[in-house]
Amino acid sequence: MRYLAFLFVNAVFYSLAAKIKQTFQFMKKILLATGGGDCPGLNAVIRAIVKSAKKHGGYEVYGSIEAFNGVLSDPLQIVKLTPKKVAGIHVRGGTIIKTTNKGNPLTYPTQLPDGTWTTRNICADLTKKIQDLGFDAVVNIGGDGSQKISQVLFEQGLNIIGVPKTIDNDLSATDLTFGFSTAVQIATDSFDKLVTTAESHHRVMLMEVMGRDAGWIALHTAIAGGAEICLIPEIQYDIKKVVQKINKRYEKGKGFVNIVIAEGAMPLDGKAFGVKSKDIGDEHVKLGGIANFLKHQIEESGCSAQVRTTVLGHIQRGGTPIAFDRILATAMGVKAFELIETNDFGKMVTFRNNGISCVDIKEAIKAPKLLSLDHYLVRTAKSIGVSFGD
Repeated sequence: MRYLAFLFVNAVFYSLAAKIKQTFQFMKKILLATGGGDCPGLNAVIRAIVKSAKKHGGYEVYGSIEAFNGVLSDPLQIVKLTPKKVAGIHVRGGTIIKTTNKGNPLTYPTQLPDGTWTTRNICADLTKKIQDLGFDAVVNIGGDGSQKISQVLFEQGLNIIGVPKTIDNDLSATDLTFGFSTAVQIATDSFDKLVTTAESHHRVMLMEVMGRDAGWIALHTAIAGGAEICLIPEIQYDIKKVVQKINKRYEKGKGFVNIVIAEGAMPLDGKAFGVKSKDIGDEHVKLGGIANFLKHQIEESGCSAQVRTTVLGHIQRGGTPIAFDRILATAMGVKAFELIETNDFGKMVTFRNNGISCVDIKEAIKAPKLLSLDHYLVRTAKSIGVSFGD
């Protein structure tokens, strides 16, 4: 009897000792960062990683505020992400750990003694600081620019996983990125409202959507919304062809025209409209204005119809993610955690052939995913009469 009691006490002791050892000595730490523009689904990824870490045990998850700026700031801006903190956030737009386009560690802004600014690569310093803080793995959630940072940090020796995020859907290694489908839904809902206004006033309505280098949002919206003209970055438009399409519609008695134009669309022999950001540390060119330029071109051509423009801008980035994006983002978050568990670093999560997988980050950032003239959606659009101004 005493022997059985001894065995019981011994088992309880070793069980408690194992839990204490796991909690205080071998608890692994994961750092999450969201960089670049926000988009619907970011919070779903964060929630999925935290819940997976909780379920499997032995992990603590933290978030760096505003991409890696939280690690680089003094004092540190890093928050612990518990299951309670992430409960229900999958239905919210944006990101609870904030994001930014500033502070790229590849070209980190540094002020010189004379007050001027220069840039320098601080990836080695950033890697060392993350490791010194005791983080065993990092998940960097972002688009092409963020994943280029991920690759350099991986080459510096950081255990890092990439999760693709861009509403432009322009990463070639993945069929879809979360946030894109929500952006298309928002753009289509807006376009539907403009169609009725165009018809009521016999107007030409121009709607400018996001799409810096790729016209995926514009093309999907044009097909879903029934646009007559779709102008995208991959196909430079001829204003004569655009006006010809408009005049033909009016000659047939239709009495209105609806146009979707991506912010990165360009006229023949032209260039994208935008200005360089004046914010220190933000090297992006802020695109915008092409819709108003096109309006001017149409009016200068002698078109008698009234022309009005609508620029959706950041409306496409905000709000509640649709169900598909919540599901895709959650699956990507779970896959990111699985890669951490198997120590399979230097990879980016992908969605291919209706399944979740991964590729080397180096492979993922080789080339952008742009629309080609023989893409099935371009052919589809042309077959139903949509003009690309070519």
